[in-house]
Amino acid sequence: MADPRDLKFTLTDFRRVRKMVYQRVGIALNDSKTHMAYSRLARRVRQHGLKRFADYLDMLEGAEASPEWQHFINALTTNLTAFFREPHHFDTLKQHAQERLRAGRPYNVWSSASSTGEEPYSIALTLLQVPGVSLANTHIVASDIDTQVLQHASAGVYDAERVASLAPALLHRFFLRGVGRNEGKVRLKRELRQYLEFYQFNLVQESWPQMGPFDAIFCRNVLIYFDKPTQARILRQMAECLMPDGLLFLGHSENIQHICDAFQPCGRTVYRRVNHD
Repeated sequence: MADPRDLKFTLTDFRRVRKMVYQRVGIALNDSKTHMAYSRLARRVRQHGLKRFADYLDMLEGAEASPEWQHFINALTTNLTAFFREPHHFDTLKQHAQERLRAGRPYNVWSSASSTGEEPYSIALTLLQVPGVSLANTHIVASDIDTQVLQHASAGVYDAERVASLAPALLHRFFLRGVGRNEGKVRLKRELRQYLEFYQFNLVQESWPQMGPFDAIFCRNVLIYFDKPTQARILRQMAECLMPDGLLFLGHSENIQHICDAFQPCGRTVYRRVNHD
């Protein structure tokens, strides 16, 4: 097993990493991500008993169908999330859902980069506070490219400190506290978990399966990792998945007004699908 201090990582290696991750999943790494790429991938290089990143990258390029590609992608994707992150989004979601459910329509939401699950579970917790919500009229789809975080999300188990800021009423109704060896952890009750469907999905794949139509899509802090043409393509495809007047929720640093004309702003980092005649 190689000593981590012996790992050789050159500028050429980084450029190869950047090219490979872009070709595979469309993520555009800039020059400031050199250290991140090294630190995230070093463990994989060591696991294979290698001393040079070049040998690891050669191994990947020589086996296009290797399961190691998924480890490579998992290592380079960033998963920063929290329950009710950007709380104003959930206020908007609740109001939008109330209007549609009041009109007798079902309400469907897609969390397109669900990470470890805090976002789609926050969506579920929000919708379950809307009068008349049931499994029959509500569906939440949660996807991510990273298989490891999806496993975490589908289990619905978190350190108790991750939910410490939630309202006591929500904690009592929807969470189970661990005991014994699970002390210090909580798990979402099945009552809530059954509203969610998890699956792996790559937003940059050329052809999307038949999806939706959704009333709302969350795609927060994802587009910043793609170049402008890729962003535009993803946004066009998301517009096709949305119901008329459906909402798109983006991250606080994302602005799409000059990228795609399929949406118009209707709140803080909230966009409404434009209904063309």
